[in-house]
Amino acid sequence: MVSGGLDSILAARVMRDQGVEVEAVHFVTSFGSSKSALHQSKLEKVAGQIGIKLTVKDISKEFLEIVRAPRHGYGSGVNPCIDCKIFMLRKAKEHMKKTGASFVVTGEVVGQRPMSQMKDTLAVIEKEADLQGLLLRPLCAKLLKPTIPEESGIVDREKLYAISGRGRKPQIDLAQQFGISDYQQPAGGCLLTDPQFSLRVQDLMKHDSLTLDNIFLLKVGRHFRISKECKLVVGRDEKENGEIFKLSAQRDLLMDAKGLPGPLGLLRGKPTADELGLALRIVARYVDKKEGDAVEMEYWDPGADNKSFAEVKPAEENELGEKRI
Repeated sequence: MVSGGLDSILAARVMRDQGVEVEAVHFVTSFGSSKSALHQSKLEKVAGQIGIKLTVKDISKEFLEIVRAPRHGYGSGVNPCIDCKIFMLRKAKEHMKKTGASFVVTGEVVGQRPMSQMKDTLAVIEKEADLQGLLLRPLCAKLLKPTIPEESGIVDREKLYAISGRGRKPQIDLAQQFGISDYQQPAGGCLLTDPQFSLRVQDLMKHDSLTLDNIFLLKVGRHFRISKECKLVVGRDEKENGEIFKLSAQRDLLMDAKGLPGPLGLLRGKPTADELGLALRIVARYVDKKEGDAVEMEYWDPGADNKSFAEVKPAEENELGEKRI
């Protein structure tokens, strides 16, 4: 299981150097950068650097159910780390059986992550993933019970490691020893650990709107909860305006200022006249104009040809604060 980070790269390399045929499997969820062409290219480069095959599996839709109701709870945000690991390992086991592989390898290190990588938790994860004895963690294997591949002689336990804790020096030293220099720096890549992003996810769950389309929108713009039914996203710059436009769908409402530079807004839901007016006023607040001036706004359904217009007074700061997520 390869994330693109250093630990999983090292684990794959350690196995390959023992003469074990290795396939890198990367799981894509909707809470990271893995879907981007740039990330995909980096993963391919990493696999090529080690000399192994790369398989990418998109589990985004199924993973939403894990986020909604994790059996083992959340971490600091809405990150279901233990359930996430169990789910991915079960998927890895399915792939293992399908391809005729003998066991699963991860880059986990004892004590590196407080929720999912403590010694007792690693044992729980292995058991619930139904991979007892078949889950090898080369970087910390000497701190854990021997696995079936070690006991059967497929893997030499003496050539495995006893790395533990959150420090990175042992892994960096090992990377230098292997001549590996192109890898991602650790940065808690899962968006579910980010406090601001977590609030936005919680808002979607509260309003029963946790869908892939809505998740993609969480990654751009300023977010406002207009009502139970309606959510507004407002771009911060030209790039985000473009992203919001691409993510818009029929029955959304796009809105911007007529003839003035400013953000693109996207209103999703079924607004009342008052809710539509508030959304237009919030977008108008960010338009480049003189203080206090009214703004002529235009709004339209992306699936329709005609536009509507309304002159509005920009929202006050306290109104923004009440609705901002």
